[in-house]
Amino acid sequence: MSLVKAKPQKRAKTAHQEALAGPVGSNQMSVGRVARVATMLFVAAIFIVPIIGFVAMAFRDQDEVAAGEGGILGLGGVSWDNVVYSWSQVNGFGPGEGGLFLQWVGNSLFVAVIGAILAVVAAIPAGYALARLRFRFRRTVLFVTLLAMVMPNTVLVIPLFLEVNAIGASGELWPVAVIMGFFPFGVYLAYIHFMTTMPQELVEAARIDGLSEIGIFFQVATPISKQAVALVTFFAFVANWTNYFLPLALLSSVQGNKTISIGLQELIGASPLFNPTVAAGLNVKLYMPQLALATFLSMIPLLIVFIGAQRFLMRGQTVGAVKG
Repeated sequence: MSLVKAKPQKRAKTAHQEALAGPVGSNQMSVGRVARVATMLFVAAIFIVPIIGFVAMAFRDQDEVAAGEGGILGLGGVSWDNVVYSWSQVNGFGPGEGGLFLQWVGNSLFVAVIGAILAVVAAIPAGYALARLRFRFRRTVLFVTLLAMVMPNTVLVIPLFLEVNAIGASGELWPVAVIMGFFPFGVYLAYIHFMTTMPQELVEAARIDGLSEIGIFFQVATPISKQAVALVTFFAFVANWTNYFLPLALLSSVQGNKTISIGLQELIGASPLFNPTVAAGLNVKLYMPQLALATFLSMIPLLIVFIGAQRFLMRGQTVGAVKG
């Protein structure tokens, strides 16, 4: 009897010990998880620390910066009064009372917004046609689109300048906005979107119901293209806002029509830190705090557009994925 009872007690004790010990390899998993988190925090710090120092630079005084004060993160001497002074210097840049910086920002908004709207208007129908219509030279058009995507922008700057100059529109904003509406990457995004979210059976069913090709696009394809519209708008706006070579070639002749991408370069070139000769004849002096403030302000529209499109960007990570 005692032998019979001893066996289940021994088994129960063993099971209890195994439960306390946990699954095999749990300690190794915990160590690995801690190592991964530590690595990610280290990499994040590498990117976050310079950003904090950059933003804090706009709140500091040039004398403290030159003296090397502020600590590792550069947070010493941070004050709102320094921002007000830096803004007065940045906004005072230019002839007369200044104000060139705000003009440059407005010009960038004009060409970026108009170019993004034109990109969406052209990309959504083109992407739908390449994805769900069958016509001659379809593969050729798709190949040319992909080729235009990988072509460097600098290759097209000189031919575009010659064309704009031939019509006498050099130095004006509207040709730049129209040219920025040419966005082959947006066509490819729309093409992938309609290929993955709009089955061919849906198109055939709409045709059987008597809808024309235009009717299918507006009544079937357009309602499900919100994500593609958001993605194309975001990428087109960012590309237009950060474009440098095209505005440099077409707008450099008119000071008031420059975009912020060219304007920042001009601010840097007029700083005593980089070009003392040019800065000697200016009423305002632009040092590191002023340049940091101007750069930070030029990033705000991009941050606003990114926050507004973030929900669609997260969903767009799976566009083009293969369904299992």
